[in-house]
Amino acid sequence: DDLGYIYEVIPIFSRLVEMHYLRRTAVTLLDTFLGKQTGERVLDGLVQRGDGENIHAVIWFCDLRNSTALSESMERKDFLDMLNQFLEAMADAVLDAGGEVLRFIGDAALAIFPIDDYDDAGRCEATGRAVSAARAAVGRMAEVNEVRAKDGLNQIGYGIGLHLGDVTYGNIGSESRLEFTVI
Repeated sequence: DDLGYIYEVIPIFSRLVEMHYLRRTAVTLLDTFLGKQTGERVLDGLVQRGDGENIHAVIWFCDLRNSTALSESMERKDFLDMLNQFLEAMADAVLDAGGEVLRFIGDAALAIFPIDDYDDAGRCEATGRAVSAARAAVGRMAEVNEVRAKDGLNQIGYGIGLHLGDVTYGNIGSESRLEFTVI
């Protein structure tokens, strides 16, 4: 009789496990491809064009220098290896400082450091994290370029720009293809 009860519960239990697994997979995919904060917003239902909010944030933009010329003069694999070294150094610095990488745009990255409190302390805290991330990225790139120089490879040139201000953080695009970003 006890075994019969277990068999009766298995379909219900397996459905619960499946739902838990699917949600965990969705969260992992959204975190990986959109970022933790943006992924949470999308999972919470902000999926319509125009959904979003106005926020105060430090915006981070970084760019690989001379990428077009490099992509034309290097083997594809070597260029992609270099691009990934650059983007990893930049993205990891942003993430380690509590920022969020919103997107990679070819040879560039767009990230934000949202400001929770609109007072001076909130602005100083977010700005400090963004500047700290930029310094960390410069340090990481120095390490990458040192290794590249030892391997006889060209150093990677780049730029980083920061801006503090009000942005719209939400969905834009077409009805069939949206992007959650900042404007």
